[in-house]
Amino acid sequence: MDAIAHRLQELGIVLPPPPTPRGSYTPVVRHGPYAWVAGQIVLEEGNAVKPGLVDRDVPVADAQAVARLATLQALSALHHVLGGLDSIVRVVRVSVYVASSPGFTRPHEVANGATDLLVEIFGEAGRPARVAMGVAALPLNAPVEVEIQVAIGE
Repeated sequence: MDAIAHRLQELGIVLPPPPTPRGSYTPVVRHGPYAWVAGQIVLEEGNAVKPGLVDRDVPVADAQAVARLATLQALSALHHVLGGLDSIVRVVRVSVYVASSPGFTRPHEVANGATDLLVEIFGEAGRPARVAMGVAALPLNAPVEVEIQVAIGE
């Protein structure tokens, strides 16, 4: 068993199926020593999980949980393209977009749902540079969208 697969098992984490694009893009682009995962929103039966604006419609704790799920989905996409996760040597950058109600100033707390998970799985190699940005709206009324860039070894 690969080391990261073993770590996921230790944490009781099961990756969801890899995402299917809903537009003219690919979920992962691999180029040289990097792979970029397109922004991931979490859907259930074609609808956003916990739809709406964070703070007004979606509590921060729920948005953190959605950020975690979106990150798992991104990892699933990487697993599918890379044939596993052990070739990831560093999580370089994570961008977390938070559909925010007016005046909401805590998107960084929502982003912790994504980056805390990466540190749990990869240790310090999972602690990325990060963007946590409040936005007016996201596709399909999703509360959170997560994109990830990783460095990969051969």
